[in-house]
Amino acid sequence: MDSSQVPAERTIGTILIGAGKLSAADAEKITWEQERSNLRFGDAAVKLGLLTEADIKSVLAQQFGYPYLAYGDTSIAEEVMAAYNPFSVLVEELRDLRTQLMLRWFEANAKRKCIAIASPESGEGRSFIAANLAVIFSQLGERTLLIDADLRKPRQHQLFKIANTSGLSTVLAGRSSVSDAIVKIDKLLCLSVLPAGPTPPNPQELLSRDAFHDTLNHYSESYDVILIDTASASENADALMVASRASAVLLVARKNFSHLDAMQKLVINLQNSNINIVGSLLNEY
Repeated sequence: MDSSQVPAERTIGTILIGAGKLSAADAEKITWEQERSNLRFGDAAVKLGLLTEADIKSVLAQQFGYPYLAYGDTSIAEEVMAAYNPFSVLVEELRDLRTQLMLRWFEANAKRKCIAIASPESGEGRSFIAANLAVIFSQLGERTLLIDADLRKPRQHQLFKIANTSGLSTVLAGRSSVSDAIVKIDKLLCLSVLPAGPTPPNPQELLSRDAFHDTLNHYSESYDVILIDTASASENADALMVASRASAVLLVARKNFSHLDAMQKLVINLQNSNINIVGSLLNEY
């Protein structure tokens, strides 16, 4: 078992005391009420007003190795909905997508580790989908790495509220090691993020280097799933280059926003480059 996971045998009370949600005295009150009213610990705590239903769901998720953040925790942007509300309709739909990707791509061949997330234009939700999908894969217990390969308008460092002083750009330029630039998202256990790093003057040239291919190969040894956020494909060739390195791409379109002709052009370019299109997603959010 991963040493960072919460052992299943730890009680709800023990976890909550350790997290500072309860005092030992509060736990004793709950235990007394639990026995007096023949209730479960969590139900007794809610009855006494010492905990909320959200607190109970959060600690149960820890017990079963399915971590997510409680409302009020601002360590990750609220846009990363899978980290806060894993029971929402959107997250359930993304879990269905995860299952399809596992069947069609990752489990079909053990050597397949990477998928690029691409769309023609800005504002279609690539970064939003990539971030949430990465969280959902990590909640499955898959060692997941999210790479921000949008070296022009990166967002993953903002979504996960991490530093962007080093990242993919500095790795490809030889200014950072492949391990030092990665940030582990401790509260989500199996998730790590490689931010884009400082905006370089030559993003397409950096992504075209053999160093990018070598970097992905290196990370493939340590991670089960690698998701790669990209720049908008209609503005430059960066996304096409990233998708070719990943060997597979998930296409994202946004309802009442994306243009069919732009999506068709992207599909043709990907097909002409012999890049596997493993699926498409209509973003309604």
